[in-house]
Amino acid sequence: MATLLPNVQQPSAGVGPPEQAWLQLVQAEVEAALAQLFELPDEQALDARWTHAAAQARAYALRPAKRLRPALVLAGHGLARGSTSVPPGLWRFAAGLELLHTFLLIHDDVADQAELRRGGPVLHRMLAPGRPGEDLAVVMGDHLFARSLEAMLESGLTGASSVARYYLGVCRHTAAGQYLDLDLARVPLAEMSLFQTLRVAHLKTARYGFCAPLVCGAMLGGADAGLLEGLERVGRSVGLAYQLRDDLIGLFGDAAVAGKASDGDFVQAKRTFPVVAAYVRATPEGREELEQLWALPVECKDDAALARARELVEHFGGRAACERAVERASRSARRSLQALPNPHGLRDLLDALITRLSRRAA
Repeated sequence: MATLLPNVQQPSAGVGPPEQAWLQLVQAEVEAALAQLFELPDEQALDARWTHAAAQARAYALRPAKRLRPALVLAGHGLARGSTSVPPGLWRFAAGLELLHTFLLIHDDVADQAELRRGGPVLHRMLAPGRPGEDLAVVMGDHLFARSLEAMLESGLTGASSVARYYLGVCRHTAAGQYLDLDLARVPLAEMSLFQTLRVAHLKTARYGFCAPLVCGAMLGGADAGLLEGLERVGRSVGLAYQLRDDLIGLFGDAAVAGKASDGDFVQAKRTFPVVAAYVRATPEGREELEQLWALPVECKDDAALARARELVEHFGGRAACERAVERASRSARRSLQALPNPHGLRDLLDALITRLSRRAA
């Protein structure tokens, strides 16, 4: 058994807050396990071009990242077991789950015509220019999806197959959320509601990114129904806060800090919470201008248009409304968390992590 963190309540000198030390250790272990998942002897002799592409996918997957989903798997497991000890197979399961997340990011970047991810070029730009690169990235994403399932199923953990099946069911809902996110970009702002933006956030991000990792870890740790329901509540709220913060970063963020474009949501005409919140609060003239800006062709969405879009969303209270929604969702997550056990300070770690995520700039 490996140890997740020797004493999560007393961080070592110079390491920083306990949740930071915890995340750093999870990142190191998961990235080591991720690297192992790319060691595939049966593919070495397939073709030199495939070998090169796989090396690029490996480099993309191993870029520095928060690794939140594996951390939540470990937290859920620890809360269920009442221990910070981690069976070796759990690192492999968590790495498989992270690889599935990578697959979703690759397809998401193609759909959004993105250029940057985690401070570097998106995979479809790494593989080839233009449409060929997009096609190749979709195929590589399919490969990583299959590899992620292999990893979870071969972890050797009791119940791994049923837990993986549960997670795949959640991922079907994620696909529905992503579909809505893309499809609603064609809908006039006048026909959008804040409820629709929240539903997309829940389907696209909250369930698969936060609820499911916590629940998966707890299921693998033998949790009872009460703990699973409590973790689901926590994950739903913190996932909503995370996506709403992402909506703010996607319109007002700094690309150098966020590691991805800060105009992507505007360019792709995303109907995010701050935009819809501004629209419902705007004057008739303001609504007309917001409609016109979001309906502009991609080639016309220049720096001036982006600046005006930001100005209008700010002026009509969309940014402030989204900030308040982030704060409400974070408070709800922390309240739900207080009903859970706190073995070795794990609940306190999650509480600190929720606060950190609600204020993040990347």
